[in-house]
Amino acid sequence: MSNLPESEAEAANELMRLAKEIAKHNRLYHAEDAPEISDADYDALVKRNNAIEAAFPNLVRPDSPNAQVGAAVAGSPLSKVRHEVRLYSLDNGFSDEDIADFVARVRRFLSLSEDEPLCLTAEDKIDGLSLSIRYEDRKLVRAATRGDGQVGEDVTPNALTIADIPQALPDDAPELFEVRGEVYMSKAAFADLNAAQEAAGEKIFANPRNAAAGSLRQKDARVTEARPLRFLAHGWGDHSAVSGDTQTDVMRAIEGWGFPLSDHLKRFDDVSELLEHYRSIEAQRADMPYDIDGVVYKVDRLDWQQRLGFVAKAPRWAIAHKFPAEKAETTLEAIDIQVGRTGKLTPVGRLMPVTVGGVVVSNVTLHNRDEIERLGVRPGDRVRIQRAGDVIPQVVENLTRNEDRPAFHFPETCPECGSEAVAEEGEVDVRCTGGLICPAQRYQRLIHFVSRGALDIDGLGEKSIAEFLDAGLIHSPADIFRLRKHRDDILAREGWQEKSVDNLLAAIEAKRKPDAARLLFGLGIRHVGSVTARDLLKGLGKLERLPGKALEIYDYREANPQMEAESDGKFKSRMDEKVKSILEVQTDGIGVAVGFALADFFHEKHNREAWDDLMGEVDPEPFVVETRESEVAGKTVVFTGKLETMSRDEAKAQAERLGAKAAGSVSAKTDLLVAGPGAGSKMKKAQELGIEVIDEAGWAAIVERAG
Repeated sequence: MSNLPESEAEAANELMRLAKEIAKHNRLYHAEDAPEISDADYDALVKRNNAIEAAFPNLVRPDSPNAQVGAAVAGSPLSKVRHEVRLYSLDNGFSDEDIADFVARVRRFLSLSEDEPLCLTAEDKIDGLSLSIRYEDRKLVRAATRGDGQVGEDVTPNALTIADIPQALPDDAPELFEVRGEVYMSKAAFADLNAAQEAAGEKIFANPRNAAAGSLRQKDARVTEARPLRFLAHGWGDHSAVSGDTQTDVMRAIEGWGFPLSDHLKRFDDVSELLEHYRSIEAQRADMPYDIDGVVYKVDRLDWQQRLGFVAKAPRWAIAHKFPAEKAETTLEAIDIQVGRTGKLTPVGRLMPVTVGGVVVSNVTLHNRDEIERLGVRPGDRVRIQRAGDVIPQVVENLTRNEDRPAFHFPETCPECGSEAVAEEGEVDVRCTGGLICPAQRYQRLIHFVSRGALDIDGLGEKSIAEFLDAGLIHSPADIFRLRKHRDDILAREGWQEKSVDNLLAAIEAKRKPDAARLLFGLGIRHVGSVTARDLLKGLGKLERLPGKALEIYDYREANPQMEAESDGKFKSRMDEKVKSILEVQTDGIGVAVGFALADFFHEKHNREAWDDLMGEVDPEPFVVETRESEVAGKTVVFTGKLETMSRDEAKAQAERLGAKAAGSVSAKTDLLVAGPGAGSKMKKAQELGIEVIDEAGWAAIVERAG
């Protein structure tokens, strides 16, 4: 995937945002039956997260979406049920190549020769609500939703009202067996239900999946009984025995017990035939009686399934081949420019509303100035859009670019504050230079300033920031620390009580001696993430020294314009060294980009005034790296691969406390490489240079020996 973050700080911040956003949508989809985005948009979020994790394996979070299945059912009026056998999710494939890679991985894992048959089943992936139905002594005793895969909701009385679900199994069935599948509502039944709901003045459902989920998860089973729900089996869970040696055998046995299966369930031993079946199902998708979003492939032999096992949230022996995003044509009515927290000017296309994949789309990202030029789009153009590859829809083709119409001119000034809008050398993004005076940046910067990774002021969230801005109570970070003077004004506002106001003011007061690195990160200076902030303070010690150092960089740059004309990277190399010298750091991640961003920020008078104002309200603690004697003191340590017991930042902090230098790349100066799973080029280079390599357990032993 293109446009990956350029630095670990940017990647860590985006992974934090994605983990939070994906968890939110998991909760809305699985626990609340109220999704806010389409499956394609959700898949795009997960795909983006996976791409960043692959590029920065050391930054994989403990709450990574790849370790989660579904969502917890907290707050539900239905009782909770623990599944005897976990309900796993499925990995997704989006292309023929993805499926070929899946088949190749299975073959490698099982050590199969090329001529040994590998049979796979294929069936349409219905878009419904997962249900596990447990039979003991061949009688239905419990039906539970997926929930988070381990704990679901007990919907037994409701499931008993669905005609497709037998209340007892025949004598040839095992004594204990859990049938798993999807509860769904047909398209026709959904249309009839919504018509009846509208006529009665009741809630209109967004799509058949929501209608099915809401109907099944009722406290009153009579409501469920009145809804036209269906069930389709696709697997099994806990069992005392299975009726066969293959997926196909067991599914046909389940069918024989009275459960409906997909008409498209077939077995293949040739990948090309498997993909032809996928395309056949895709062609019939619009005419199917229920919604589907792909085709599921499973290794047929059960002994091979057992050998393949599972990864964190999905079986190695199955994959969902998702359908490509649906496309649609519409008119681009306008191009608006939005200004983000860092001042980036992002063009957004306003569309004549059009339905794509069951969702009405009226906005589309145009990414940046170069993308507008590439597409040649102008207001009035007819465009083709799709909902894949990005979090929001994108334009894939301009259908009227040859028509005689004036070109769109990207603004040279910020539409919010009128400050100059410029692009850094070699970058396509145009940014506002207004900083804290720009209204658009002010709101986003203040939200960032109080966020968890920055000052982490409890009780001061997006809603409160917006409210206080609108009321004129705050304009800058320093104003947050003066909110105590507005206690009565806040108390007079709707929704605020004495306790909530006093709790907020106490939380603010508790941050008057903030961690210096968090405070610096909270300012939102470009290229200065949480890791870079710490690295800067390792050299400077006191945060108060930073503005003077930044202006020194600015003056040096202005006094040496000839350096920019130097070729072969000499300019960047010399400036990197000068920046490091001025900032008194030797960290690999700090150079021209960070130095110039600091210089540009503190050169602006309004930013210096905001800084001085803030420093008058807070007293950040000096940044101190405590060290102790150890066997790695004075050595250079590099961490690579996925660390499983700690984050990369924590590992680097440990190295610093042991008196070592934590570097980001392997060189002849590296003394030790700590390699986790997935170590790649750094491991290879270390081996070529004869550098000592240890695993995470070895590093933990070093830390323990140091006491």
